[in-house]
Amino acid sequence: MTTSVTFHFVTRRTPFKVTLTPITEEQYRALYPDIWATQKREQYHGRCMCTKRYLWKCDGQCDLCEYHAPDTTSLDEPLPDSKPSIEDIYADRDLLKHLITRFREIDPDADRIIQMRLDNPKISDRKIAEALGRPQRTFADQMKRYYTELHKIENK
Repeated sequence: MTTSVTFHFVTRRTPFKVTLTPITEEQYRALYPDIWATQKREQYHGRCMCTKRYLWKCDGQCDLCEYHAPDTTSLDEPLPDSKPSIEDIYADRDLLKHLITRFREIDPDADRIIQMRLDNPKISDRKIAEALGRPQRTFADQMKRYYTELHKIENK
């Protein structure tokens, strides 16, 4: 006793209307593994919102499907690399060394100032000036002058 099975293929002429087309078993076995792979990939990435009740309508043409989630970013696409290159890291390190060396040349307390900033990044200029025994206004003027000079080095 043999059973007769009719295979159908979904075709779309308009985005939300499907038509079933009879196909042979060989055509079915050739077409549907790719459709199922596409369907599973879209489901895995959260782009296929088709309910189980309507999975029979899937033809693998997700851009035409009414259950396809719009405006999503694919996880298959590589993300832009925001990490700096090794050359940039070395260049920044060398620039920082040069700026610190120059800062040490123009201010004898440069190491103390740097250490106070490292220990407490939110420390005020007033607190640093007090710790160094300098008037706050004088210290602020010096820092402005140093910043201007070091900024020129940075932009060379």
